[in-house]
Amino acid sequence: MTPTAPKGWLVMWLEPLGEDRWLRPDETFRVRSDYNGDEPAFSINFWVDDDDRSAGIENVAVWIENGDCYAEVVGSAGNLIECGHQRPAEVDRRWQAVREEAQGRAAERKAGGETVG
Repeated sequence: MTPTAPKGWLVMWLEPLGEDRWLRPDETFRVRSDYNGDEPAFSINFWVDDDDRSAGIENVAVWIENGDCYAEVVGSAGNLIECGHQRPAEVDRRWQAVREEAQGRAAERKAGGETVG
C-alpha cells in the first residue's frame, strides 16, 4: 500500500544509491556528473503503478551507468537537492517503521530465534 501524500509528487530515485527526492509539479531538477566518457552517464526509467497513481505520485529513476555514483542533484536555481528532499512526514514514518521491523527480525535471526513457518 502506498502512503497517502499530497497529489502531484514526482519522486526522483537516484540509483544505484536508492536516494529519493520528492518534487512538486512546478519544480525541476538536474543530475550532474563529472563523467566525460563516450557512453551516456545516466539512463532514465519512468513508471507509475496503480497505488502511486491513486496517491498522485509518479516515479522517475535516474540510473548512474558511468562515472561516480555520487552524482549531484540540483534545482533550477542551482541549489543542491539532498536525499529525502520534501519527503512527506507520513512516508518517512512508514519507511522508518519498516526499517525498525526489519532490524528487529534480523536481530531475532542473529540471536537464533528465527521461526520456520
